[in-house]
Amino acid sequence: MPEREPRRLALGLSYRGQAYHGWQSQPGGRTVQDALQRALAAFADEPPGAIGTVCAGRTDAGVHALNQVVHLDTVLVREPYSWVRGTNRHLPADIAVQWCRPVAAGFHARNSARGRRYRFVILESPVRPALEQGLVGWVFRPLDGDAMRAAAAHLIGEHDFSAFRAADCQSPTPVKTLHAIDIGRRGAYWRFDFDASAFLYHMVRNIVGCLVAVGSGQHAPGWLADVLAARSREAAAPTFPAAGLYFVGPYYDAAWNLPGHTPAMDWLP
Repeated sequence: MPEREPRRLALGLSYRGQAYHGWQSQPGGRTVQDALQRALAAFADEPPGAIGTVCAGRTDAGVHALNQVVHLDTVLVREPYSWVRGTNRHLPADIAVQWCRPVAAGFHARNSARGRRYRFVILESPVRPALEQGLVGWVFRPLDGDAMRAAAAHLIGEHDFSAFRAADCQSPTPVKTLHAIDIGRRGAYWRFDFDASAFLYHMVRNIVGCLVAVGSGQHAPGWLADVLAARSREAAAPTFPAAGLYFVGPYYDAAWNLPGHTPAMDWLP
């Protein structure tokens, strides 16, 4: 009997990043990718490591995801809903496959993405978060939304974002296109939404650190233009902690017909 040709599947994942050392597989095995690949192998009745995955955006330790997209190749033929339910049976409670779609072999979770979106949620309160610990950032000084929006406007467009790049960033170029930064408030919670072609390592956290510095009155909005022009990490504010950072997910051409929304997106402020 001839062997089946592998077919490509795309999966959408949501996860809490608190318990993991980021997405990327590591020898210790405590990453989201390791947990997913173990679950996929168990569902497919394959040896551990037999099913590899490629993600749309590698998240750092403590960073959450609402619609992380991965692709994999497999000869196992099952209905999409079976991949969702079957894989979730073998995943820890803080990771869940949200959807599954068969895709053409030319689809690539990372390279086919037209852009990526991140969201940062920050609690403004004299008292640190308790119930939301790890799920929101925290500031105790009042923030000025108009000042932060004026500062963010300096970053829109194609720029060299070296000032917001971590020292160990592996991107071949610091030049990225930032399409939008939307800043809003709901009650005590601030939400910063980022949309870009791609992001440098720690880029969102470094920008948020600068925006908070402006919002709390430490700098005028025009300072962010100076930071950008300096192209030096030393010119920017300290990196904001990872708590509260969510990889909303990538987006693709409509022809791929992949979901751009998961229920997890609806509960954030």
